[in-house]
Amino acid sequence: MSKAIEYKCPNCGGPLQFDSHSQKIVCPYCDGEFDIDTVENYNKELADAKPDEMNWKASSSEYTEEELSNLSLYHCDSCGAEIIADENTSATTCPFCQSPVILSGRLSGSLKPDYVIPFQYDQASTQEALAKFLKKKLFLSKHFKQENKIAEVKGLYEPFWVFNADCAGRVNFRGEVVRKYREGDYRVTETKYYRIVREGDIGFDHIPVDGSSTMPDDLMESIEPFDFEGARQFNAAFLAGHLSDKYDVDKDACAPRANDRVKEGTIDKFASTINGYENLRYETSSLRLYNTSVYYALFPVWILSTKWKEKQFTFGMNAQTGKMVGNLPLSIGKYLLFFFGFYLLSGGLLGAIGGALYANSQEEWSASAFLFAFVIIFLGLGWILPTIFCRHHRKALKPVHKQRGAANYYRDGSLNIKVRKEIFLYKKVSREKIESSKK
Repeated sequence: MSKAIEYKCPNCGGPLQFDSHSQKIVCPYCDGEFDIDTVENYNKELADAKPDEMNWKASSSEYTEEELSNLSLYHCDSCGAEIIADENTSATTCPFCQSPVILSGRLSGSLKPDYVIPFQYDQASTQEALAKFLKKKLFLSKHFKQENKIAEVKGLYEPFWVFNADCAGRVNFRGEVVRKYREGDYRVTETKYYRIVREGDIGFDHIPVDGSSTMPDDLMESIEPFDFEGARQFNAAFLAGHLSDKYDVDKDACAPRANDRVKEGTIDKFASTINGYENLRYETSSLRLYNTSVYYALFPVWILSTKWKEKQFTFGMNAQTGKMVGNLPLSIGKYLLFFFGFYLLSGGLLGAIGGALYANSQEEWSASAFLFAFVIIFLGLGWILPTIFCRHHRKALKPVHKQRGAANYYRDGSLNIKVRKEIFLYKKVSREKIESSKK
């Protein structure tokens, strides 16, 4: 049986049709119109593109018998976390749910970390870091600052898989060049569409992916970056006085997250070499990894749990850099006060300026013209500045989120663009009749 051939629209990806009247290929979905050669070349590139090939190689070793004899394994029956501690720890509480944990025996059969970043900040510094973090939050209730009670502070070595790789391949983007001009009684907008191709190599080092299912991944990514220059070859002595979460997500399960960050980082870096286009957007890629390596490492984290109004809030602190993050409750009263106060101030100022300009532009200045323009501008534009201001400060209360790309882990000087192409696809022209101002 023969295979049907379906051509895709370079603009929206929909199926194309041949129009006998114009003798061109047209898209019934976006009304695009293309030359046959353009469509042929576009679909050939899609057919020749290889899927992303992103695989990793890892080295691993296990604890020695001597190291295992000095380490104990604790188990939390409430949340299931398994915690590694030195032999001098007799009892503790779970750093994740604050429940008591019990000694379940000696550690055995576990993968030994390759590296560890030692603690640079002690427990006392966490209180100062939290106070500084809360101080900068405009829409945080003052009662939260005064009444929240720190229920638990735990220093913890968190397990991470650390990914290094070079990435090579091709990334396709879509860009637009817009030109506006007047033609007789019409205002013309001409938009040209291009496919922009970048092909080359790039390198990333020490991209961390959380190896614990108990610890929230978005919290750990939010306290990045860790400086791997401060990493040391692992020695069990570093665990003295601190707990260590035992990894329960292996490197293969963490690899997709590393792939996402490498891919996003490559797309972002390749896109940074493109100039002169409006509405630049990513289309497709064909990437492969080489010179890959994966290491198991322990990174230092302080976990702080506070309670306020019977709700628990968890904060994470990078114990190497001192960076503190955590989501906070919004004070609705403060939000509304600032929004409407800013609205009245900015809207009144813009309205007064606009009203005066409009009234002066009339043949005879009148209070009614001023008032008319004032009200229109106040209602129509007054909300813009307070909305931007309040949205920014409201967002500051929710800093915990997964990170995009790998900008912090880009290897300096590794970007090497080998192919640069700008391929014209098609253009669209729209005309808008200019209404005459003559009466």
